[in-house]
Amino acid sequence: MAYVLKNHLGQIVASSATEKLSDEWVEIVATDKAYIDFLEKSLAESDPFRESDIHLARVLEDLISLLIERNVIRFTDLPEHAQKRLNQRQSMRSKSHLAGILDDSSELF
Repeated sequence: MAYVLKNHLGQIVASSATEKLSDEWVEIVATDKAYIDFLEKSLAESDPFRESDIHLARVLEDLISLLIERNVIRFTDLPEHAQKRLNQRQSMRSKSHLAGILDDSSELF
């Protein structure tokens, strides 16, 4: 559970993960879509490089995969920690809906 403060339009304007700061704050399920959207928007606004970093990480993962596929490098050439991390990411990606580097709404040019 979390607590949120909403404006007169019902939009979330503040949140607290642990405490109700006044009577105006309402309890909300932590998986509520509006709450998650608010948190994501807040994170994006507080760190403008966050979204870029996420996309760059994906590009680097794809680049490493391509280099391995073309036998430019071997997976075992990478440090053990990097191998473990790449395996974890590949497993997470295969379980998620993030299949391509571009989403359906993106254009190459």
